[in-house]
Amino acid sequence: MQHRSSAARPAAKPRAARIKGVINVAVMTFAFGLIATLSIPSYAFDPAAYADPQIDYSEAQLLKDTQSQSVDVDAAALATVANRDTMNATTVDELNATKAAAAAKAAADAAAEALRASIAANKTSYTGPSVSEFLANPPYPSFSLAQVYSVGLQYQGVPYVYGGSTPAGFDCSGFVMYVYAQFGISLPHSVVSQDAIGTTISEADAQPGDLVVFNDGSHDGIYAGGGNILHAPYAGASVRVQPIWTSSVHFVRLGI
Repeated sequence: MQHRSSAARPAAKPRAARIKGVINVAVMTFAFGLIATLSIPSYAFDPAAYADPQIDYSEAQLLKDTQSQSVDVDAAALATVANRDTMNATTVDELNATKAAAAAKAAADAAAEALRASIAANKTSYTGPSVSEFLANPPYPSFSLAQVYSVGLQYQGVPYVYGGSTPAGFDCSGFVMYVYAQFGISLPHSVVSQDAIGTTISEADAQPGDLVVFNDGSHDGIYAGGGNILHAPYAGASVRVQPIWTSSVHFVRLGI
């Protein structure tokens, strides 16, 4: 029969006890940790809300974290209206209009200069009798309205020249003055003055050879009969007969 040693048996018990003890310690440690974790206060998860007073948070941050905000507006307060900023700028049309006006002014200045040159040239080119010479020795001493109109027709085609009073160029009153001078009738070189010297007559009484005077004093000519006028019209045109284009006229008789 085989006998076990008495020294081997006691060694097995302490080893098992040690293993069991280790397990127990591990289990207790885990359980304690779990319980401790669950018992951590809620403030530990929200340090911003429950911060240590010694931590410096701005008032604005504290307001955001701890309470809502509200703003009271007086009902009488007016809403601010935003207006668009305005600016002034020259448009393309305005630029074109300015250019056109400048071009028109340049053309008018050139025409005026040409007119002055034309007047000067006409004064030196005409060599016939002047108004004063006709008055001193009139070729038609016997006055006749029909003869006045007939003499006036001889100058059709003479160009209009501002200030002109000879067949080199006439303006409206210069033409009337030149024709009437040939009958010994002296007239001023002015529409208004020619109107004042004569006698106003009705249209029904007017005959070819009488004067047609515009009511505003801007123009006159020799009546051609039938609602027409023989006159020196404007720059660029010449002495001609044409219908009277306005009712704002009256008739004047000279030589009576």
